[in-house]
Amino acid sequence: MSIRHPLPALDTHAPPLLLLFLLAVPAACWRPWPTNSTAADHLYGGSKKYEGSSEFVHLKYHMGPILTADITVYPIWYGAWRSSQKRIIREFITSISAADSTAPSVAGWWRTVQQYTDQTGANISRTVRLGEEKSDRFYSQGRKFTRLSVQSLIKSAISASTRPLPVNPNGGVYLILTAGDVYVQDFCNNVCGFHYFTFPSIVGHTLPYAWVGNSGRRCPGICAYPFAVPEFIPGLKAVKSPNGDVAVDGMVSVIGHEIAELSTNPFINGWYAGQDPIFPVEIADLCEGIYGTGGGGSYTGQMMNGKDGATYNMNGIRRRFLVQWVWNNMLNYCTGPNALDQ
Repeated sequence: MSIRHPLPALDTHAPPLLLLFLLAVPAACWRPWPTNSTAADHLYGGSKKYEGSSEFVHLKYHMGPILTADITVYPIWYGAWRSSQKRIIREFITSISAADSTAPSVAGWWRTVQQYTDQTGANISRTVRLGEEKSDRFYSQGRKFTRLSVQSLIKSAISASTRPLPVNPNGGVYLILTAGDVYVQDFCNNVCGFHYFTFPSIVGHTLPYAWVGNSGRRCPGICAYPFAVPEFIPGLKAVKSPNGDVAVDGMVSVIGHEIAELSTNPFINGWYAGQDPIFPVEIADLCEGIYGTGGGGSYTGQMMNGKDGATYNMNGIRRRFLVQWVWNNMLNYCTGPNALDQ
């Protein structure tokens, strides 16, 4: 879901600082909350595996570039992170291209993203690699950021005097991950992550990036749903996270959401619905809160439970994950791997 904040119309005659602020509004901010989508009852490939059908959704391609080259994700770990937390996120990223994973798999989920094409007919890359990483465990730039100032973390990472991250404008995705004691503008106020692109005036390059925060200390009921539930919804029961870390397991779905949207709309002129590129409705926004068959309204859809009682909907290389579905433009439905695919 795109969280809309009222802003004046973009005015090219606005003062430079005001114009920079307006352009700094990230394309998508997301909360993993149930939406008011209506579940549909259809069959595809012999099993019901897509939801949220709507004849009113008009996702369009706006002729801009998408990530058709091999994708490399460069994590930037800001603040204090445990090794076990990093492993969960790394293994999710490396699972995106692991076609030999046990079905239903993360790679199966990515196939819906991969179907999107540019004006030449080239598809989103099926290859997503984990690239070099950068850590800043001493909070060199403080613990509070605006949406604009978060770009300074990328600038610091690519210009570091030792082991800088490579500058990769052709398939590079810079993933900023902030620890639980770091606040980014609007975090927990229905915002768990966003994506945009860097400004040359700040970073020196135009690079697609995403930010996702660790909500464990601040708002797990908002950003780690359904592994935690909001206090203001009585009777809603949390499910057990598959990797034993509620906040990080919640982050995984947000990361998937943002990488899917960044791949199909990296510069806010790719795939989105609606008329306003400042507030686009993107391929993961349309499926917010849907994790399996029957999803919609206040229901996440059918998920799987392991022998340990943990809830998930897809397998990675060595781990299980719960990741929301994404919009299938060919079917006008949310689709994803599911237990009923088997």
